[in-house]
Amino acid sequence: EVERDLMYEEYHNRVGDLVTGIVQQNDQRFTLVDLGTVEALLPPNEQVPGEVYGHGRRLKCYIADVRRSTRGPSVIISRTHPGLVKRLFELEVPEVYDGIIEIKEIAREPGHRTKMAVASRDPDVDPVGACVGPRGSRVRMVVSELNNEKIDILAWSEDPAEFVKNAMSPAKAKKVIIHQEERTALVIVPDDQLSLAIGKEGQNVRLAARLTGWRIDIKSESQFRAEEEE
Repeated sequence: EVERDLMYEEYHNRVGDLVTGIVQQNDQRFTLVDLGTVEALLPPNEQVPGEVYGHGRRLKCYIADVRRSTRGPSVIISRTHPGLVKRLFELEVPEVYDGIIEIKEIAREPGHRTKMAVASRDPDVDPVGACVGPRGSRVRMVVSELNNEKIDILAWSEDPAEFVKNAMSPAKAKKVIIHQEERTALVIVPDDQLSLAIGKEGQNVRLAARLTGWRIDIKSESQFRAEEEE
């Protein structure tokens, strides 16, 4: 009993941590992952579509929840939580781990794409460059751990127009018009960047909106000009 309580406390205090485990068992209902001292559950809703959790596979996961059960703590782990991306960058980027660079916001569609906004507490440290790493080495480590999920790293800004503009990456916005009352942002992009700005099935603009907290409308320059001339 005491041992079970101690185990529960240990893992309860680690909610939000990164853990590495080995896949033990995998079926339709759940995947069991051995964390060394305890077996954790990776439920279907915490699994990334398209990821294969074969027996013996080594996985980095995020501790999402810990519940009491008769057999000791029930540890729920996740591969879809945005916090997993954050913890992986802490692992790869010393400046993030040391708190010089702050990960301000993350918007994620697991298995597809993540947008991450970063800021630096030291004016001499470029937050985006540090997270990308020399020749992309740091971001590449995170991408490979996440099975080639695409990651856009961009500079956070307290100026909404600037933040929305950055969030549209890889598209280059020409102009952002903010409507404060409606919390909408109108983004004007070059004609040849319109589909890039919207993204595959609207993914780029959807993630940018989630990241910034603004509703985003996109128009091409010619569209915008034509409407102004009306």
